[in-house]
Amino acid sequence: MKPLFVRGPSATFRVIMAVMLALGLMVADHRFHHLDVVRSTLEVVIYPMQYVASLPAQWLRSAQGHLDNEVELRRANDDLQHENLVLKGRLQQFESLRAENMRLRDLLGSSFDVGERVLIAEILAIDLDPYRQQVIINKGTNSGVFVGQPVLDAQAVMGQVIRTNALSSTVLLITDANHALPVEDNRNGLRTIAAGKGPSQELELLYIPKNADIRAGDLMVTSGMDERFPPGYPVARVKTVRQDPDNPFTTVIAEPTARLDRSREVLLVWSLNLNPVPPTTPPALAVDAPAPAGNH
Repeated sequence: MKPLFVRGPSATFRVIMAVMLALGLMVADHRFHHLDVVRSTLEVVIYPMQYVASLPAQWLRSAQGHLDNEVELRRANDDLQHENLVLKGRLQQFESLRAENMRLRDLLGSSFDVGERVLIAEILAIDLDPYRQQVIINKGTNSGVFVGQPVLDAQAVMGQVIRTNALSSTVLLITDANHALPVEDNRNGLRTIAAGKGPSQELELLYIPKNADIRAGDLMVTSGMDERFPPGYPVARVKTVRQDPDNPFTTVIAEPTARLDRSREVLLVWSLNLNPVPPTTPPALAVDAPAPAGNH
């Protein structure tokens, strides 16, 4: 019988031969580079296996990178949103400051036109009664404000001071039904009286003859006849001219050129021709005029 296993060299001999062969290959590769071609061929052959083996690690690093990027992006997005909110809030403040600066520049421009002592005041409150056109400003007798003092905005005449205290004053607007102001047509010098119409926030020009030369669009300015308002300041612009058979005078309605419902700052004027009215004197109209012939 043949044996099942053929005995060959011993295990020790095989190990010694393998070591010697390995040493020989190492010397031949190091000194003569005979195995470079073999190594390159083996690298090409095993590259797919290396690539497949490295895929889990690459996927893990990629997933970790995506998670880190997402967390960083979310953090950066939150920071940018907070910064954007702060900047928007500051922008709103800057817009308000810019608008206020423009209003103050307009008022200062008016003060240069006046050419006399002026004071800028801020409107604190508005009388909500539709039949009383009054506002309260933050300047009083401590600032030299007096009863009867003219009040302007950047566009035109607004009214006059009727009450004062140490820290604030009440201003009667030209549209109040109890206010009347002598004016003249800037185009032809026609003199008349502009009386307030109350809730409509309009003015009626009184006692204008039917043959008078006045038409829509004419600018009415202060005439200075009351020795209270400086002459030549815009008051209103004629809106409608109507002939009423039952009225001996022409019915003329004018619209104030001052921004009565939008101004936040006003200009108090000291004219060299004005004498302050003592605080004890009761408030008076700019002109004591009889009631208009037309309807208000």
